[in-house]
Amino acid sequence: MHKKSETFIHKVLHFLERVIAYITLVVLIGMLGFEFYHMFTIPDYFSSVNTYLHNILTIVVGLEFVRMLIDLTPANTIEVLIVAIARQVIISHDNPLSNLACVLCIAGLFATRHFLIPKNELKVELSEVEPDEEEVPAAK
Repeated sequence: MHKKSETFIHKVLHFLERVIAYITLVVLIGMLGFEFYHMFTIPDYFSSVNTYLHNILTIVVGLEFVRMLIDLTPANTIEVLIVAIARQVIISHDNPLSNLACVLCIAGLFATRHFLIPKNELKVELSEVEPDEEEVPAAK
């Protein structure tokens, strides 16, 4: 029963992420269409776009966090960090050096996932990995 509920929650999360992605795409295309006219006539046009992106990306980070809590794997943890840092870059682009630091952090997280996490451990839960256990990679 536990596995069935976990699978159901995963399906609901994937569905919500797709719905949010489609809604965001439609809204951003709509905002792009209205941008040329409204950016000169509405004084707070860009702040409304920024507010929308802030809210929707906060929801996406929350969904990724829920997924991480349900299936606590190194890959899911790194994905949550990547999404959270990407949200920070998209929402608050105040300082070019902080943007560069965020981009370097994302690159480091991708490199960590690719080079330091063995492919066979990408789906192993963190709670199941014992710290005393030393696994030797299989010879190829």
